[in-house]
Amino acid sequence: MEGERRAPRARSCGLPAGGAPAPSPGVDAPLPGRSGPPALPRAEVLDLDEDEDDLEVFSKDASLMDMNSFSPMMPTSPLSMINQVKFEDEPDLKDLFITVDEPESHVTTIETFITYRIITKTSRGEFDSSEFEVRRRYQDFLWLKGKLEEAHPTLIIPPLPEKFIVKGMVERFNDDFIETRRKALHKFLNRIADHPTLTFNEDFKVFLTAQAWELSSHKKQGPGLLSRMGQTVRAVAMSMRGVKSRPEEFMEMNNFIEIFSQKINLIDKISQRIYKEEREYSDEMKEYGPIHVLWSASEEDLVDTLKGVASCIDQCCKATEKRMSGLSEALLPVVHEYVLYSEMLMGVMKRRDQIQAELDSKVEALTYKKADTDLLTEEIGKLEDKVECANNALKADWERWKHNMQNDIKSAFTDMAEENIHYYEQGFQHENRTRGLNEQKIKSGSGSCVPAISTLPFKTSTKKHAILFFFFFSSF
Repeated sequence: MEGERRAPRARSCGLPAGGAPAPSPGVDAPLPGRSGPPALPRAEVLDLDEDEDDLEVFSKDASLMDMNSFSPMMPTSPLSMINQVKFEDEPDLKDLFITVDEPESHVTTIETFITYRIITKTSRGEFDSSEFEVRRRYQDFLWLKGKLEEAHPTLIIPPLPEKFIVKGMVERFNDDFIETRRKALHKFLNRIADHPTLTFNEDFKVFLTAQAWELSSHKKQGPGLLSRMGQTVRAVAMSMRGVKSRPEEFMEMNNFIEIFSQKINLIDKISQRIYKEEREYSDEMKEYGPIHVLWSASEEDLVDTLKGVASCIDQCCKATEKRMSGLSEALLPVVHEYVLYSEMLMGVMKRRDQIQAELDSKVEALTYKKADTDLLTEEIGKLEDKVECANNALKADWERWKHNMQNDIKSAFTDMAEENIHYYEQGFQHENRTRGLNEQKIKSGSGSCVPAISTLPFKTSTKKHAILFFFFFSSF
């Protein structure tokens, strides 16, 4: 083997390659008509201070005309649109159920932190009991994530919520912040439990079952500080060296990740802006109810009409609050989770490239080195096995992740569409009731007409969500 690399042999990894079956046609297969990465509008064309201009960038994008799996003649009925984007339910075969609840604050002389109760119920034989209850802090979740990445470098590990959130919520121990983090940690553990490979990780089992002192003892069993520093230095050196020839399928995967990251970050930014604008509109609308009540005290002929308008506004405010709650709980967390996923995917690709770079360096050393060729040949054989296992694991987990991503994003936008439909139905009922009262007053000649509050501004926000939805899925 002078100057050239041996052709890789077929080998068995001995490790589950993501555990996901081959994707069925029409679900995860590449969409027809998309031979390369789609054109993506540059981020700087978005000026979020001009709302209509923001969305016109998306609506005029030529890539939006190619809806891939959607028919170009989209039905006009909202309900028929909802039916198009729903996945069929899969059979429930879970044997591990995890709940994260009851956050509790702890204050010591050194620090203040929050722990969360984790209840695990399982029917698996490898567990000593069918139910466990432990308490964990955020640092323990970070440790688990690190161990999973160490054991499975090319599997897509679910992301953890950020340690600090600077924008919109500065207080770490704010009730809303704690509840948001609790939900994110709950989803993190359940995504691991649903993963066909990660769910059987030994560190994951220890995390769910060991008491605090047992977990601390288990953490100390890992490699020492010097060993970890050496691994980090080698990883950095390999990343600086780079990969000479990345396989074509992983080049396509990397292009997908870059485009996905740009789009999901834009959607997260605009969704947050839409939520902020609607919250401001809702707060302003709440002021009009009391104003109409005070107004009615000085207009004897319009008492009933003005009180009817005030009642309509009050009902619209309640419907709006419910809708805003659905937006903050259903859409925003899902979109932001996949922003974090995009960062995780970049890390997975770097770890895969590091493994291949290590193999390339050994092959290059064998080319120019005459001594110890037998030892290098043996090392190259092991590294080829490692690269093959890493590639197979990533490819299988990649298809599984794409399916879940499409399912989650579509479900989030579908739920939002249903919330919008229900909201408008309620708004129209209240407006029609007030309009009918005004008409009765006019016919009887006992009063004048006062227009009811309109929900028209929210029609624009629904249009924005629809454009964001089609913008995102125009190329995936």
